[in-house]
Amino acid sequence: MLAILARRLVWAIPGGIVITALLFASLAGLIGSPAALMLGRDATAQSIAELNARLGFDRPIATQYLDWMGHALRGDLGRSYVTHQSVVEAVLPRLPVTLEIGLLALVLATIAAIVLNSLTGARALIRPLATLLAVIGITLPNFVLGLGLIYLLCVTLEWLPSVGWSAWSNGVPDHATHILLPVLTLSAYYYGSLTLVFRAEYDAVARRLFIRAVKAKGLSDQQVSWRHTMPNALLPVITTIGLSMGQLVGGAVVTESLFSIPGIGSLLVDSILSRDYPVVLAIGMIVVFSVVIANAAADALYAAANPQVRIR
Repeated sequence: MLAILARRLVWAIPGGIVITALLFASLAGLIGSPAALMLGRDATAQSIAELNARLGFDRPIATQYLDWMGHALRGDLGRSYVTHQSVVEAVLPRLPVTLEIGLLALVLATIAAIVLNSLTGARALIRPLATLLAVIGITLPNFVLGLGLIYLLCVTLEWLPSVGWSAWSNGVPDHATHILLPVLTLSAYYYGSLTLVFRAEYDAVARRLFIRAVKAKGLSDQQVSWRHTMPNALLPVITTIGLSMGQLVGGAVVTESLFSIPGIGSLLVDSILSRDYPVVLAIGMIVVFSVVIANAAADALYAAANPQVRIR
């Protein structure tokens, strides 16, 4: 499995470089003159030209990209045009917040999708309920679902705080009450897509001949489901989870803005509105390489779970 993961990462590096180059060029075209942004509205044409020359913004885009990538590989992502803070210092404290919410949402959605669609008892009731939740998760936008949860759980029932963030240092109960709504909101879409993928594969596996043979040995329907049908239906779920990592920041943008959470999603929104080019570029690079690593890991897990892939 480690060999497969290493090969996937090696092949993914050129793709990641190409994507970051395209991102760099597109942002450079959209944002205009970085020097004009840094100097403000009262800047003169001469002062803008002098700052462009001093910081190297007048060089070709390819040269600027190679210089930026060289500094990025050494851990230097530049400084914010707005706050003049180091981009690394601005992004790193927010990254664990987004990762915690995103990973918890993905884990919750995966467990719910597998369990609800693997239960055989009260199947006539559970299957329609799982389908309804999946349709709601896929079709209902995150901000609409989030507002609905705020109205129900915060305004009407007054069980949870509506907005804000509490660190682990404030205590586990306080942290859990602040993180529950964002996790539920973000996990809804993941749950919907995972349910559709897992259920289709689960039903296909349940019709295979070896499942009939296992049932003939006298095992109960639930034992057959947990021990044989469900494990053989998990392979597409692994692929879907890998692909879902690319949507994590996109979902975090809406969720963090709605619940006033200090993650990289809300930072990305603020940076785009203020045209803070280095911060937007750094978050874009994080997203690109996170997707590359997640897909490589999903390929390796798929190969570990499927001997046919390892053989090929």
